[in-house]
Amino acid sequence: MSLVRLNIKGISYSQTQNGAYALILSEVDGDRKLPIVIGAFEAQSIAIALEKEIKPPRPLTHDLFKNFSDRFDIVVKQVIIHKLVDGVFYSSLICERDKIEEIIDARTSDAIALALRFNAPIFTYKNILDKAGIYLKVNPKKDEADDNILLDEVMAEEIEARTEEGLQNKTLEELNKLLDKAVKNEDYEAAARIRDEISKRN
Repeated sequence: MSLVRLNIKGISYSQTQNGAYALILSEVDGDRKLPIVIGAFEAQSIAIALEKEIKPPRPLTHDLFKNFSDRFDIVVKQVIIHKLVDGVFYSSLICERDKIEEIIDARTSDAIALALRFNAPIFTYKNILDKAGIYLKVNPKKDEADDNILLDEVMAEEIEARTEEGLQNKTLEELNKLLDKAVKNEDYEAAARIRDEISKRN
């Protein structure tokens, strides 16, 4: 399967899912965007890494990981978003120490927050982009800065539809099993979405 390189386009606040943000990744050699719903803390961490001028007085969790890695000569070489299941993206950190490569499982939001701090490239597989990528309708007459904001309600609704689509087809029993699995895997973003879907039916 071929890898597709992605850039970070921006972060959008979700109008319909309280406290959720959408990280917008953009295909480097194409026009598709990959929206990923993330939590507020991860959105803040990514935003701080994007804004080079902002320096928190104390290290955030991802900054601590970077400092720790630097101290022990561990480098994050790249991030690969390798799987999409029921609207949840799964990622891997490709790390290197003493010329030995290791693959570490990570939540996508954490992986991207770290990729920014290590200046590591972000990739996904073509089949994931084919499945989840979207085309944004951008007005060419508008300023480039307007394109980067991506805070319109239409975008938020499209993101919500994508992340909830797989859950709506599940039975309550299946949802409860998925919830248990998400909590066990510490995938709290997915757990929150599953809980919301369960609440709607009760």
